[in-house]
Amino acid sequence: MSAAPRIAGVMVHPASQQTNIDSALASKIETTVALLRRSVAEFGRVVYASSLGAEAMVLTDLICTQVPEIDIFSIDTGRLPEETLALLERLERRYQRRLPVYYPDAGAIERLVRDHGINGFYGSLEARLNCCQTRKLEPFRRAISGYQAWVTGVRHEQSDVRARAQPIDHDPQYGLEKISPLLDWTDGDIWTYIRAQQLYYNPLHDRGYSSIGCAPCSRATAPGESQRAGRWWWEQSDSRECGLHPRKRPAAVG
Repeated sequence: MSAAPRIAGVMVHPASQQTNIDSALASKIETTVALLRRSVAEFGRVVYASSLGAEAMVLTDLICTQVPEIDIFSIDTGRLPEETLALLERLERRYQRRLPVYYPDAGAIERLVRDHGINGFYGSLEARLNCCQTRKLEPFRRAISGYQAWVTGVRHEQSDVRARAQPIDHDPQYGLEKISPLLDWTDGDIWTYIRAQQLYYNPLHDRGYSSIGCAPCSRATAPGESQRAGRWWWEQSDSRECGLHPRKRPAAVG
C-alpha cells in the first residue's frame, strides 16, 4: 500500500483525496501545525483543553497525529449530554490514547445546588457564572497546573469578542500562554477537514447545535443566528462565555 499523501508537509489520510481540501485550507492546516509545534518548542509543557466540539475534533486529530507532545484533557461538568460523553470514548479508541477527564468538586456541587437550586443558573447572570465557576473553571485550573501554555479552539468568526483573539497571547487570568491555532478557520473549513479525515463528531451537530456545552445551557440554532446563539441563549450576547475566555473588550488605556 502506498503511503498517505502530504499536504504542505502535513500527513493527510487517503480519504481526504475524495473531498475538497483546496490549497487555501491546506495552507491553514500547515499554519496550524506549525503554531502547535512552535508552542511546544517555545513553552515546553503545552496542554489542549478539549471542548469536544467540532473544532476540538480538528485539533485532537492534528495533535494526536502531528504534535503528540501536547497533552489533551476534557472537563465533565456533570451536566454534559450523553452524546458528548460517548464521543469522548470513541476518540480514545480511535487514537489509542487516554484523554484525562477532570470533574468538579463534589462538595462544591452540593453547596451550589443547595444554595441556588438544580437549575438556578437560569435565574441570573451571577448564578450562571457561579455555576460555570464551580463546574468548569475550578477543574480547569487543576487541569492546567504545571503547564506553560494551553491550546484553545476559538475562531474569529464565532463572535465579536473572539474576533479580537490573537494566535499567541499571554493569559493573565491563568498565568500562562494561550494558543489559538484555528482563529482564521471558517466553519466550512472545520467541516471540510472533519469529512476529509472521516473524523468522529458529536451527532448533536446534525440536529442544529453549532456549539455544545452543558445540556441545559445549549440549544440548536436557527438559520441566520450566530454560532454562539445556542449557548446561554437567555442572556445578552456579550455575556455568553463561561469565563475561560473574556466576555467583553478591555477598557481603553490612555
